[in-house]
Amino acid sequence: MLQSPRLVSAHHIERVFDQDPSQLPAPLPERFTRWFEAKGWEPREHQLAVLDRSLAGESVLLIAPTGGGKTLAGFLPSLVELSAAPKNERSLHTLYISPLKALAVDIERNLSAPIAEMDLPVVVESRTGDTKSSVRQRQRTAPPDILLTTPEQLSLLLAHPSASDLFAGLRCVVLDELHALRKSKRGDLLSLDLARLWTLAPALRTVGLSATVDDPEPLQRYLVAQDGTDEALAKLVIGKSNVKPAVRVLTPDDNIPWSGHSARHSFEAIYELIRQHTTTLIFTNTRSQAEVCFQELWRMNEDALPIGLHHGSLEREQRERVEAAMSTGDLKAVVCTATLDMGIDWGAVDLCICLGAPKGAARLVQRIGRSNHRMDEPSEAVLVPANRFEVLECVAAKRAVDAGLMDGEPYKEGALDVLCQHIWGMACAEPFFPDRLYEEIISAAPYRELPRETFDEALDFVATGGYAMRAYDRFKRIVRQPDGKMRIKDARTAQLYRLNAGTIVDMPSYNVRLGRMTRSDGRPGVPRGGRKLGTIEEWFLSHLTPGDTFLFAGEVLRLEGTKDMDVFVSRSSSDDVKIPSWQGSKFPLSSFLASSVREMVADPKTWRGMPGPVQEWLGWQEKKSYLPKPDELLIETFARGGKFYLVCYPFDGRIAHQSLGTLITRRLERWGMQPLGFCPTEYALSVWMRKDPRGLDMDQLFEEDLLGEDLDLWLADAQLMKRTFRYCAMIAGMIERNHPGQEKSGRQVSFSAGLIYDVLREHQPDHILMKAAWNDAAAGFLDIGRLSSLLSRVSGNLVHRRLARVSPMAVPVMMEAGRETIAGQANEAILEELERELLEEMSL
Repeated sequence: MLQSPRLVSAHHIERVFDQDPSQLPAPLPERFTRWFEAKGWEPREHQLAVLDRSLAGESVLLIAPTGGGKTLAGFLPSLVELSAAPKNERSLHTLYISPLKALAVDIERNLSAPIAEMDLPVVVESRTGDTKSSVRQRQRTAPPDILLTTPEQLSLLLAHPSASDLFAGLRCVVLDELHALRKSKRGDLLSLDLARLWTLAPALRTVGLSATVDDPEPLQRYLVAQDGTDEALAKLVIGKSNVKPAVRVLTPDDNIPWSGHSARHSFEAIYELIRQHTTTLIFTNTRSQAEVCFQELWRMNEDALPIGLHHGSLEREQRERVEAAMSTGDLKAVVCTATLDMGIDWGAVDLCICLGAPKGAARLVQRIGRSNHRMDEPSEAVLVPANRFEVLECVAAKRAVDAGLMDGEPYKEGALDVLCQHIWGMACAEPFFPDRLYEEIISAAPYRELPRETFDEALDFVATGGYAMRAYDRFKRIVRQPDGKMRIKDARTAQLYRLNAGTIVDMPSYNVRLGRMTRSDGRPGVPRGGRKLGTIEEWFLSHLTPGDTFLFAGEVLRLEGTKDMDVFVSRSSSDDVKIPSWQGSKFPLSSFLASSVREMVADPKTWRGMPGPVQEWLGWQEKKSYLPKPDELLIETFARGGKFYLVCYPFDGRIAHQSLGTLITRRLERWGMQPLGFCPTEYALSVWMRKDPRGLDMDQLFEEDLLGEDLDLWLADAQLMKRTFRYCAMIAGMIERNHPGQEKSGRQVSFSAGLIYDVLREHQPDHILMKAAWNDAAAGFLDIGRLSSLLSRVSGNLVHRRLARVSPMAVPVMMEAGRETIAGQANEAILEELERELLEEMSL
């Protein structure tokens, strides 16, 4: 069940700890004091607090704003300890874990400066997927004092037989961007790895570094071994900040589109802001939006400003070139996605632009912290709504930041597929007794309430594949020894683990390469591929034919052909281009912002300060239909174009609305209303049908029992469930993505997963991976907790308005529905014509 967000004002928690004289931090060693003085700095209160707690052997969570010296605070205790330790007694002392390998490399570069300036006898190295294999092998036997790495690399180290020797002397683990790690499957795997480290190195302490969060307790719990009580918490240190971010909402000339997501109306104003500032980061919510924005800015770039593009599907070398240019101050702006949300410190950035609604106050704070990356200077940010509903969300986000309020995360239990992978990895390291491994696993915060029966199911899966699969030898990973210990089946199975470990499951994708597949005379020839530009997903490629043009890596490309896993393209000057999209790339709207928007819509007093067209739009809605109260659900029904429409406004996010639309249309079909389709947005849901819904009982249509048999019947055959199962099966190791010397194609993986899913559904529907898939679908792809809260909130609070024509709030919703029905086209002219028609109807 989704928990309500806890609203915590930053002004109420800005303290380090009670300054009793006996609690004051011990002074820094002299060489460190001299270094601070040479820099013209003074150690910050929270840095000394972390040092004091850490040297006392305590684990610490540091929450401080961007630019507050969090990274130095995390490393300071280790540097002080290492400066006094005899060199001949050295072993791996500190692990630094980052969610981004680029951040680990950046930290290595920044950490080397103070080490050199203080002449500390400290060796620092990084270990990522890009580190040479010879270096990674040497690090197991001759590790540095401080190793900077990623969650995936730590799992591989712990799954090696040398793990107990490597980590026996480990004293500290620094976890950066902990708020981002904790809520993902990567965070689940990291928590299990921490549990193993606490076993191998009982004296280990942790330091968690985090931006502002609404409730620090889950992070405090994550950092220490759990003992079955609620008392196991890391110490909390809060860094002070007296400077608030400067945030404003940009609506150029009050020209605010009714619908759409590109924000094209604002590009000229954005370009002018880029000209006025030193360096600007332009954050978008999707890679598609980043491509469009970059292309439009480049088209109007008469000043030849150096502007870069950065997102996760671009080739690594291109991303690194952009990062390097930012570090040296050679770029005027970068259009980016969440790939630059965290960590890397570019002091020249003096403006962050968020293109599109931010979806969450915490994410907004994270992004605007990249601007003026210094603690005592205000970060400057501009929010650019793409449409009228997004204006409401942007205003709500600005007001939350101004008030120091954050949106929270729902409680999340550890993922079961991750548990299976971890058990496999631990067997690769050394044989284990199941009882001892279980006790170790429940010391990890996300798994503290894991039932023993569930652990035994996971163990049985790793050993046999489960009841329905135990006849197949390929699913057996571990075997039981005569003494009761479980060990890895053989060396090949250990190699398979190393090739398939990790929780990041990429969608089936193809390499995009500059090159051709035809000879000069036009006949088919041998593919000639050049530079790799990045990757596009298989499903998008399936909609293209040779000769089509699409936007990618900031260029217009023409599809020449495909061979194996390569897509060959050439540069094109065509204006008729498709925009690539990536599945699962959109952020969900936080429940906190959704609630704030509902309150704003209901209260005209909160409209002050909004653009005139938005105030006028909401005023029209009040006159022509109704403005729902925060706990009400407005349902409008009207006829248009020979169809009957039902539009409702839950304001609960696209994912929950998608699930609601699926279940409602199934119920309408059963009632004989002949539904034709539905379209969810972040704020509303529209359904259209052949029959007039005049006599429908809306209370019955939106009953909470929607989440019962209707949901189960739909999910049983839904492609969504099969896709979710595929991800879980890959993480758990039932389906290997990689084999020695080969990699499976997306079609092969999908085919294997589909066969296994059908077998389990018929013969073992309670298989642990079926449970894992259901948990993932419910929490992420369906947002069942959010939908359940929605139905509960509006039960008995439905307001139905039968209208003669479309209402003002329904206009943008209908335009989204119109966009969905334009087959394969993003035709602005058609949408403009639809807008004119709808506005004419509304004004009658």
